Amino acid sequence: MIEMITSAQNPKVRLLLQLQQKSSERRKAGLFVVEGRRELMHCLEAGFVVDTVFWCPDVETGVEPMPSLPEGVRVFQVSREVYGRIAYRGSTEGVVAEVKSRPLTLDALQLPEQPLVVVLERVEKPGNLGAILRSADAAGVDAVIVCDPLTDLYNPNLIRSSVGGIFSVPCVACSSAECIDFLKARGIQILTAQLQDSHLYYATDMRRPTAIVMGTEATGLTGRWREAADAHIRIPMLGRVDSLNVSVSAAVLMYEAVRQRSL
Repeated sequence: MIEMITSAQNPKVRLLLQLQQKSSERRKAGLFVVEGRRELMHCLEAGFVVDTVFWCPDVETGVEPMPSLPEGVRVFQVSREVYGRIAYRGSTEGVVAEVKSRPLTLDALQLPEQPLVVVLERVEKPGNLGAILRSADAAGVDAVIVCDPLTDLYNPNLIRSSVGGIFSVPCVACSSAECIDFLKARGIQILTAQLQDSHLYYATDMRRPTAIVMGTEATGLTGRWREAADAHIRIPMLGRVDSLNVSVSAAVLMYEAVRQRSL
């Protein structure tokens, strides 16, 4: 039997809002929030366990049927007023879910013989991280490693902007030192994206096991990564602006690896 929730003061709704807003609450509860039917389906296809679904059957255009869910998922029907409080956007077809976290470690990563990995150091904007994961999925990247993260991997903005990429691409958070040791131990070349002392990205061999390493737009990579690099690469900047958005730069470099590997 589906319970009806009509008040935003309901304890279940208040917990959901806390999960959306606070990374500490997500860690404490071992849960994160997924909004939208498409995102929820990506989540289920990737094997994540859905704990609770909040369903509003009459969003905007009329009655929406209940999405198909595994057995054991708790479902609460919410009023439009409550849904308006818990939904970030109106076009999510009346579904917001709480999903059990599934942290992945470096040791648990299963990489092919010629892996392509993207490493991000201290990239803080969830929207950028999500966009990079979306491109990583499209480019067939084997893993994304977030070093010394300034946002957690289950931030709602990251999940939304990844459009399911957070579920389809193995993603690990760790320290830079741990990541460097991991890559060196497995013979994965480290290519750091930087302007100083660098070669054009398309003149660098990316067909061998490769990690493309990106830093923040404001400060770039730290010296630890520059020293650990096997090569420094850059994207030519032919206009007056001296940098690209990190998600755009990452996409350019990922697809260069795709191009080289398809020859």
